[in-house]
Amino acid sequence: MNKLIKHSIKHSIKLSIKRVSLVLIASSIAFSAWAISLDQAKQQGLVGEMPNGYLGVVVTGAEVSSLVDMVNKKRKDIYLNLARKNKITMQQVTKLAGEKSIAKTQPGHLIKNSSGQWVKK
Repeated sequence: MNKLIKHSIKHSIKLSIKRVSLVLIASSIAFSAWAISLDQAKQQGLVGEMPNGYLGVVVTGAEVSSLVDMVNKKRKDIYLNLARKNKITMQQVTKLAGEKSIAKTQPGHLIKNSSGQWVKK
């Protein structure tokens, strides 16, 4: 019986991670309203992706901070819903989101490395 329960739990976790991954990919469409300004900010090196799933400010400015706050608020709402829906922690969601965001970052755009430094991908 213990093996069956363990297998069931592992299967549930795998399904949750798959669901989270699919929703994270689909949620990138939700950010399309900011795609031009977000893309420009990334191309200019003003913002970058962080391992915690959020956008970070590289060069401080009112417009940049406003954009980052707006994007991160939307991301947080999505992450909270994913965590609740899949019965996993916010930390699990943000870690996976960070991995996905960094993986999708275009070469030449900035990411924050494990040392906390902004580097070009």
